[in-house]
Amino acid sequence: MSDFRQTDGPACGTVRGVTEDFERCWRAVAAKDARFDGWFYTAVTSTGIYCRPSCPARTPRRENVRFYPTAAAAQAAGFRACKRCRPDATPGSPEWDRRADAAGRAMRLIADGAVDREGVAGLAARLGYSERHLHRLLVAEAGAGPVALARARRAQTARVLLELTDVPITDVAFAAGFRSVRQFNATVREVFALAPRDLRVRARARTRSRAGGGTTASRTADAITLRLPCRAPFDGAALLGFLGTRAVRGVEAYDGTRYRRSLSLPHGGGVVALTPASGHVRADLWLDDLRDLGPAVQRCRALLDLDADPVAVTGALGADPVVGPLVRAAPGRRVPGHVDGAELAFRAVVGQQVSVAGAATVAATLAARFGEPLDRPHGTITHRFPAPEALAGLQPGDAPMPAARARTLAALARALAAGDVRLDAGADPRETRAALLALPGIGPWTADYVAMRALRDPDAFLATDLGVRKAIEALGHDGRPAAVLALAERWRPYRAYANTHLWALPGAQQARRRVAAAA
Repeated sequence: MSDFRQTDGPACGTVRGVTEDFERCWRAVAAKDARFDGWFYTAVTSTGIYCRPSCPARTPRRENVRFYPTAAAAQAAGFRACKRCRPDATPGSPEWDRRADAAGRAMRLIADGAVDREGVAGLAARLGYSERHLHRLLVAEAGAGPVALARARRAQTARVLLELTDVPITDVAFAAGFRSVRQFNATVREVFALAPRDLRVRARARTRSRAGGGTTASRTADAITLRLPCRAPFDGAALLGFLGTRAVRGVEAYDGTRYRRSLSLPHGGGVVALTPASGHVRADLWLDDLRDLGPAVQRCRALLDLDADPVAVTGALGADPVVGPLVRAAPGRRVPGHVDGAELAFRAVVGQQVSVAGAATVAATLAARFGEPLDRPHGTITHRFPAPEALAGLQPGDAPMPAARARTLAALARALAAGDVRLDAGADPRETRAALLALPGIGPWTADYVAMRALRDPDAFLATDLGVRKAIEALGHDGRPAAVLALAERWRPYRAYANTHLWALPGAQQARRRVAAAA
């Protein structure tokens, strides 16, 4: 069953895929295979309901089934969400994570709330298209236009707020991104076949039932607690360990189980605590503004690579004689992302040719001196990482780093502040890489590291990275950059995953902890 996610042909995550691959999608539904949740949605004409492929309800008659690439497409066709399988609470399609074309970039921006903040005109301007062309493109690729896609996202955020908080229903409407209470009420009724108040009452009754008649608080000390679903297998401990090793004092903390960090969001600051669990990651969010719930969730998902398809990655890399044994031994390994592209880029520059611990120390100095203090500190999490505007005037001597690196950091900050370099969800990886390489002091390692972690490019690869080279040598191959790059050609389009597996080798970890030789 996993073959249609490993081929280079049509996948069920696109309009073309769900129309051409009906048989494959149908077999997934008949098997109730949870691995396909989020790749496509199953709508049943006899009931008017759309579900995830693994819905536990009785399998519908084949002639009554329609497949859609997104929840928005199913909603636009007149179907409402199943109350049993809750199809909006699934991992997202990895199709949109790995695509660098306009459709993929648009989907990532919509998920980050760009339409709510800037409208369709703003989204189209970011991508360099007219509104009409963008609408045609998304209908062709995702089955729905930008308005419908944003509406589906608002409905999902509204459901979360209604079910997990005590926020007044009127406030929920605006926090979810709706422009009016009337629009909010109509959308919730249409998508979930319940009024907002009834949706909240139903959720509380379900909670009491699970708790044996008692009550279970879902929001304590102003925290919103969510389950972020992911596809199995998922090695959350290794991923959080990677982030914890690089934790910046005042911005991040890791205690061996739970990873916490500050967030810079469109309407204010926040803090998140992430804890891996069975089949999901628990996220405790403290937000200055509830309108930032959707963007915060999306950025946490990107940080942990939760929409990845580990079965497809293993299928593509598992038979390779070099990295195959590593992939098969740890199939749940993810590529660590980031919650803020600008922060990641700054930290990549700081980390040039220094140890991991040394880079974290310098970054902590920058955060303490130039970062914005949180309105509500959370233990040791006290600051947001500095924004580009705060570092644009950085001078040599302002932080413990070489003068040349300080000048590079300031030049990067000015380019980000001016929009000459873009690192948001809609950035084009190739254009961004070229713009980064044009800045003084930024070379291929930094540009590729940013592409891998900030832009979520699954094919980014660090051929010059000391850890990667040492790992390749430990596996019995030539570790010179040109030879490593040639070897990695056969790992496309998942070179970033191969890179992460190579990093995990003990020899690579030791090499990366040492201070690299000066260029």
